[in-house]
Amino acid sequence: MDTIGKIIIYALGAYVTYSIVFGGIILGFYKHSISKYLETHPVERFWGEKTSQDRVVLVEDRYNSGLARIDFIENSKETLDISYYAIDNGISADIFLGCILEAADRGIKIRLLLEGSPPNINEMNDAKYTLFQHPNIQFKFYDTFGFFRPWTWNNKLHDKFIISDNKLAMIGGRNIGDRYFAKERENGDVVDDRDVVILNTDSQNFSSSVIYQMQEYFNYVWNHKYSKYPVTRLTQKQEKKGKEKAEYLHRNIKEVRERYPDMFNQSIDWRNKSLPTNKITLIHNPIERFNKEPWCWYEITNLVEKAKEFIFIQSPYIIPTKDMLKHIKSINVPRENIDVLTNSLASTPNAMAYSGHIRHRKNMVDSGANIYEYQGPGSIHAKSYIFDKRISLVGSFNIDSRSTYLSTETMIVIDSKEFAEHLEKEINKKSNSSLKVKKDYSYDYNPSVKEEEVPFIKLATIKILSVITCLFDYML
Repeated sequence: MDTIGKIIIYALGAYVTYSIVFGGIILGFYKHSISKYLETHPVERFWGEKTSQDRVVLVEDRYNSGLARIDFIENSKETLDISYYAIDNGISADIFLGCILEAADRGIKIRLLLEGSPPNINEMNDAKYTLFQHPNIQFKFYDTFGFFRPWTWNNKLHDKFIISDNKLAMIGGRNIGDRYFAKERENGDVVDDRDVVILNTDSQNFSSSVIYQMQEYFNYVWNHKYSKYPVTRLTQKQEKKGKEKAEYLHRNIKEVRERYPDMFNQSIDWRNKSLPTNKITLIHNPIERFNKEPWCWYEITNLVEKAKEFIFIQSPYIIPTKDMLKHIKSINVPRENIDVLTNSLASTPNAMAYSGHIRHRKNMVDSGANIYEYQGPGSIHAKSYIFDKRISLVGSFNIDSRSTYLSTETMIVIDSKEFAEHLEKEINKKSNSSLKVKKDYSYDYNPSVKEEEVPFIKLATIKILSVITCLFDYML
């Protein structure tokens, strides 16, 4: 091997070592800061004594959740602030971006904030030039990928919400992609998730609405030094690509409107569909690199300890590290009154995350809680909690170290018996497609639910990964 070849190999080896140390290993040793957050954010603040100005609508159905987003964009009058982890290439993305362009054309001021990892940047490709050129659209990526900054690779923007005119907001766990909105797909790759629409019924008292909290949080992340415009000036080639993409998106949305008119001009009566609340509160993680102080996990574990009668938990997977569990001091709810719904080995699409989950499955069952595993079709992606049939949480937070310490996350805490009852009914529909795990870790027989088979390759892959990922569960 010649000298140049050796230099390349040594340089590559040095870079890989550098990336592993400062992009991964360091997270296992780095201790997050500790503030007075718990002292200044008592758990009692989540309960309200009277009916609040904020009302809520639960959006469960995949297809209807897509229509809800179209309705939000079509009926906005002044502003749209949009924050998402991912926009996947496909029919849904083209419709979503086409609607945004139409709204901007009629004068709506739009801010779009996306996670800045390479997949997102690549999938937005020419669209980022289209958005940049429109005078009514501002577009930023959060913490774009840095080849020589591996310590930034795991701090993701994981929020998923839209705010319209400071009057309506939608928050949940869905990204923008066909699998989240399609009625069905030939390959069976569908994802069931959950959104909540919030209505501020008192526009004169905006600061008392949770939408005000969401707006303040969006402004904070938008104006943060980590959030940057993808370009500051377009080259002629980029400008041409942007115009061509704009022409495609306009042409496509026109064709979709003609072929599927029922998808548009819905003018959904959100007020009529809504339920009352006593109070809604936004919780979120701090904006920091490396390991963050776990604000969301603080709040969730405080609510777990505050509960007396009933706890329901839904998460696509559950990977509680020792550092996470130390925040839970006592649980007063009888174990038989704790229900947990998550994906089964057959339904999960995320082999890496599930390889961490299966190491905790035995302990979860041994705890005495009722563990239910979804059998399909597709998978579940919603993240929700219900405490004592009154307090509900919906948002982006997975029960794993990534959501706890690494990513931005947003959840709304809803004090409403009516909403908690409605949410529980909708969740039970998914439970009816799930099987309860028995004490011997097999499934309890249910004649109406078929245990889905796990392909050998999938089983072997996850088993092998579980041996490896145990070394860095703080990154899962």
